Amino acid sequence: ENMLSSVSRRVLSHHQARRFKSTHVKGSSSAGHGPIGEDGRHEIWREGIYDHDNEPKIKRRDGSYSSIEKLRGFLNYERNPEPYRKPLERVMDWGELNPTEEDELHHTDLERKVQAARCMDCGTPFCQTHTGCPVNNLIPEWNNLVYNGQWEEAIDRLHKTNNFPEFTGRVCPAPCEGSCVAGLVDSPVTIKNIEYAIVDRAWKDGLITPRIPKERTGMTVAVIGSGPAGLAAADQLNQLGHKVTVYERADRVGGLLMYGIPNMKLEKETVDRRVNLLREEGIEFVTNADIGNNV
Repeated sequence: ENMLSSVSRRVLSHHQARRFKSTHVKGSSSAGHGPIGEDGRHEIWREGIYDHDNEPKIKRRDGSYSSIEKLRGFLNYERNPEPYRKPLERVMDWGELNPTEEDELHHTDLERKVQAARCMDCGTPFCQTHTGCPVNNLIPEWNNLVYNGQWEEAIDRLHKTNNFPEFTGRVCPAPCEGSCVAGLVDSPVTIKNIEYAIVDRAWKDGLITPRIPKERTGMTVAVIGSGPAGLAAADQLNQLGHKVTVYERADRVGGLLMYGIPNMKLEKETVDRRVNLLREEGIEFVTNADIGNNV
């Protein structure tokens, strides 16, 4: 009887969670409804015409306006992922899906802060475990840094575990969001958007520069294949001081990044930018090198 009672309580809790979750559709918030304005961002309010230097108050789910705060951010603010470019614009070119900084759909720093405020500082952040992030990104840490406006520290934390966040932030299917604890009863944090926002801003602000090893070990290493795994291995080995040469069978460096992922998901200029940085750091790339045949 006790066992049946326990099962009944779990089933009831499950249905209650499903009922609560259904009020907030995952992945979207209708503009013009709730706290999201017609411009696709949380509505803001200022005290008066002279209140332009201070951060505006943000509309919450209950309709009130207040300063952004993180303690109850996951309750007060809606999940609001940055939308893709408008379809009628995308069909006219081969450009990336994500909006550029000049696009009206591009999220502002204020909206990024609101989305980062939804991170709950979980005791057990499943988003960065093996069930969430394959590279164990320190997600709660850089979410908190974005919330505090510490973008330079955020890219530092992101690079601790991720060699190429500009790639993963665009093409990764974001299992971290599927593992987000907030997603159990509501919508998960927009982790993927925040990740590529951090790295894009770092490139723009000149925070990503060549890290040339101060000392060399005298040892040489050959890496066969310049896909994401080969590039990451080369980057790590180079930072240890080894002389690294990467051999690529195709005529351009990048492997899957260059030839397997369409431009709409990952612009090839983004790949070339990182490869050129690796070259500056001392890695040598040899293309048209088919190991076992012409090499």
